[in-house]
Amino acid sequence: MRAVVFAYSNVGDRCLRVLHAGGVDVPLVVTHRDRAGETLWFARVRETAEELGLPCIYGDDPASGELAAAVGAARPDAIFSFYYRSILPASLLELAAHGAFNMHGSLLPAYRGRAPTNWAVLRGETTTGATLHRMLARADAGDIVDQLAVPILPDDTGRQVFDKVAVAAELVLWRSLPAIVEGRAPRLANDIAAGSYFGARTAEDGRIDWHRTAADVYNLIRAVAPPYPGAFTDIGGTRIVVADARRERDGRPDPSARPGLAVVDGRIVGICGDGRRIAIRTLIADSQPLDVEHLGRLLASERLADIQ
Repeated sequence: MRAVVFAYSNVGDRCLRVLHAGGVDVPLVVTHRDRAGETLWFARVRETAEELGLPCIYGDDPASGELAAAVGAARPDAIFSFYYRSILPASLLELAAHGAFNMHGSLLPAYRGRAPTNWAVLRGETTTGATLHRMLARADAGDIVDQLAVPILPDDTGRQVFDKVAVAAELVLWRSLPAIVEGRAPRLANDIAAGSYFGARTAEDGRIDWHRTAADVYNLIRAVAPPYPGAFTDIGGTRIVVADARRERDGRPDPSARPGLAVVDGRIVGICGDGRRIAIRTLIADSQPLDVEHLGRLLASERLADIQ
């Protein structure tokens, strides 16, 4: 089988390696340029392609005639998309004689769309996974080939869940590849009407609303914890990222407490709208850790400004 691969990030790296190990001829790899200002914590597919001796180009515009010509010249039997950030147009998908396949980071039809692992943690799910499915022009809507579930533990961060999903993606592709090569890949219903769709997240979506419940606030903190941009709150003119925390599950709630960051008994806590606390392990301001004393001064300045 000849396959053109669109790939990015850790899932792209691992799944490209699966195809190579499985004997698939990959005449072309298409990946993204790294975005300026982005925290680059993940594998670079261009480096993976170079290591494996595979031709690689940047696909800045998936609808460009230049990219279509390059894919057509590769004469693919199949096209694979592994965490590629752009939706591939139908004109590209039609160039694959035996179909196009995408690896998505959820158990479809749930969590179609962008940032599926982060959304799953944010919404308090206890399970997610990886799904290999056929590609259509509509995102994450094609028939399912195979999927594998992974657990989301109560204190898992978005990064930890992403790492599990990357392993699940590798396993799903490895066990599905023989059937795909032989043209007998399963076609299981992907009932999108019974699922859910979530859009891309922005940095502003990480702003903490301390008036929400401790469960909601904690899920946000762990869903976007570094290396993602992080959940944040502002004190005066200082933006503070809550980089690491744990929900306090013991003790009685105090509905009279003022929601927000606070120093209690020498410890940093986040007080939420239901009166429950989150124990803050790491705060970051201006790219540096923020200790109890510094936070105390910021809070005192904020109180003074409120009085004035």
